[in-house]
Amino acid sequence: MELFKVSSKSNPNSVAGAIAGSVRESGAVELQAVGAGAINQGIKAIAIARGFLAPSGIDLICIPAFVEMEIDGEERTAMKLIVEAR
Repeated sequence: MELFKVSSKSNPNSVAGAIAGSVRESGAVELQAVGAGAINQGIKAIAIARGFLAPSGIDLICIPAFVEMEIDGEERTAMKLIVEAR
């Protein structure tokens, strides 16, 4: 499963295209986001990707979870969004 790290500055349309391509190829993708702005961009990207894939008959589901990660030597809690075709 491919992993995408989303920031608050990520372009949702670009991330959506990457999500759609990865889901078409492998059936699932994982997004990681730290902070409210990054999570917002990730959720918007998933919604846009659903629109990209719907004409092909692919519906997406999102499974959210927390994950601990180290950034600059500091432990941070991130959101992990697993996106799969249903």
